[in-house]
Amino acid sequence: MSIDAVDREILFHLGQDGRLTNVELARRVGLTPPPCLRRVKRLEEAGVITGYRAVINPEALDRGLEVLIDVEVSATDRKTFEEFEDTVASYEEVIECRRMYGRPDYFLRIAVADHAAYEAFLTGRLSGLPAVLRLESHLTMKKIKENG
Repeated sequence: MSIDAVDREILFHLGQDGRLTNVELARRVGLTPPPCLRRVKRLEEAGVITGYRAVINPEALDRGLEVLIDVEVSATDRKTFEEFEDTVASYEEVIECRRMYGRPDYFLRIAVADHAAYEAFLTGRLSGLPAVLRLESHLTMKKIKENG
């Protein structure tokens, strides 16, 4: 699918505010509402727009502390990797999990209430998993940019 400048403008505005009405979106990109809606539908059907969501303040859910964790595992067999991934994905504190090329093996992003909750998660759950070889935590000093 080819994406032109108007499509990119539509994507930009919807990325900023997915609740824009079609009328307002059309106004911002310089179209009338019917062709704007057709473009949005085409982008959705092509899988360029994969959904809409609410951005929730983590502090409202008592998850104001976000920690990034590098995880190295000791096993190399598929079963151990799959068990590790299934277990970690089931933890409510884990808001993102990526298997990486090279080191670390995994990158986790977790959200908890505070440092005590983080320590409890790290020592009580994550470090106790059989495959875990090494954990390295990174605490954010300041967020410079974040896209949805």
